[in-house]
Amino acid sequence: MTDPLSLASGAARVELAPEVGGAIARFAFGGHDVLRVTPPETRAAGDVRGHACYPLVPYSNRIANARLAVAGRGIELERNFGDHPHSIHGVGWQRPWRVVAHDTASALLALDHTAVGAGARAWPWPFRATQSFALSAGRDDATLTAKLALANTGDAPFPFGLGFHPFFPRTATTVLEFQAGTVWENDRTQLPIRRVPVPDDWRAGLLRARGDTGIDNVFEGWNGAATLSDPAWPFGTEIAADRAAGFLVVYAPPDRGFVAVEPVTHMTDAFNRAERGESGTGARILAAGAAFSCTMRIIVRARS
Repeated sequence: MTDPLSLASGAARVELAPEVGGAIARFAFGGHDVLRVTPPETRAAGDVRGHACYPLVPYSNRIANARLAVAGRGIELERNFGDHPHSIHGVGWQRPWRVVAHDTASALLALDHTAVGAGARAWPWPFRATQSFALSAGRDDATLTAKLALANTGDAPFPFGLGFHPFFPRTATTVLEFQAGTVWENDRTQLPIRRVPVPDDWRAGLLRARGDTGIDNVFEGWNGAATLSDPAWPFGTEIAADRAAGFLVVYAPPDRGFVAVEPVTHMTDAFNRAERGESGTGARILAAGAAFSCTMRIIVRARS
């Protein structure tokens, strides 16, 4: 394990782990953790799944059966999540990133994917991804801004998506609030099968309503804002995303002390669904030489 890359502003602190999937290891304000704690043994093991946040690039969530349909042809992808039948979250979270620039309160990380040899099985098109982080703080608040960008460095267009996978602490009294129009019900492997209006009890209190069974669903019609609060916390937390991230994934397994609130640019298995003629999936095509980005802000405000 290498030493973390540290950012500081006022009472806010961020620790980055570029070599572990470009992950965030810690975000704290006034000595209190805003994101879930990354244990020392998790850091030492380089276990990205146990970190506080990691990037989703060049796609979010699952591609069904690790098979991608593009322009009428099928492409077999690497299954990158144990014995899970689908490929998941792209390659960025499983690759080391390099530090391009770093100062007291900001950093720029980069990942170059060449799509050569074994890398082509993970994703058959070359790209360059960058993450920029900027930390700012006032007396009673702090903001961590993360921007994820993707550039097509090859000579062929490819489908793509972006997103962030931040994990937040969660107790029995944590409240998550956001506005969305519909939610996708899943099959047993977490592929979406049916879009339905958000149930009334979910709107009244999602984490409480799903506490015994958990949740791992994609929400559509999200307005780009969510809040987390808990009477045990000395602050409230806001998650804000730009217009590029029009979908929200919420993942909160039962009996676990975290909730993931993930701004993403597309729904699960969007590329295959778009290839079948479905609309509104969020699937996009990145032309040769083109670039795209999305931005997330995590804002902490001390309670008065």
